[in-house]
Amino acid sequence: MAKTQFYTATSIDGFIADQHNSLDWLFEIGDGDDNSFGAFFAQVGAFAMGATTYEWVLEHDALLEQPIKWADYYGDTPAWVFTHRDLPRIPGANLTFVQGDVRPVHEAMTTAAKGKNVWVVGGGELAGAFADAGLLDELILGVAPVTLGAGAPLLPRRMTSSRLSLTAVEQRGPFAYLTYEIGRPA
Repeated sequence: MAKTQFYTATSIDGFIADQHNSLDWLFEIGDGDDNSFGAFFAQVGAFAMGATTYEWVLEHDALLEQPIKWADYYGDTPAWVFTHRDLPRIPGANLTFVQGDVRPVHEAMTTAAKGKNVWVVGGGELAGAFADAGLLDELILGVAPVTLGAGAPLLPRRMTSSRLSLTAVEQRGPFAYLTYEIGRPA
């Protein structure tokens, strides 16, 4: 059965980006020869991200100048970008820009995924909106050996232990992977 998953890296102190909305701290760590992301993404049929994440990827990878990189990373997997402003479109990328309630977008993503999983890339507020709507099934955290002290929080809301059930713990290189099943909100 297909799942909607928030698969992300986080610092030990619970931040997914630093105070400048950068992920550079993550790429400094490296992951050895681990192909965790490739195995994960092979099961993804559609994905969503917030505007800040999209803008960071756009700039970090110079995707307007080198749009082939998007295809190298994500192929033609459809992506939805949640935003309240006009953002540049990556040439050739299968992108849909949306705003508002995640429910109708999730329905479209599930249809487009054709039985595969839906990935909520980030940020934490977007993943939280999916969780609040009862649409987030799984939280997969790659806990990195770093503390940031400040930045974008993993999930900027309270989610009690009654909704979270630890289903897997694994070490992959320097990362500790924690997988939680997420129950529906009360």
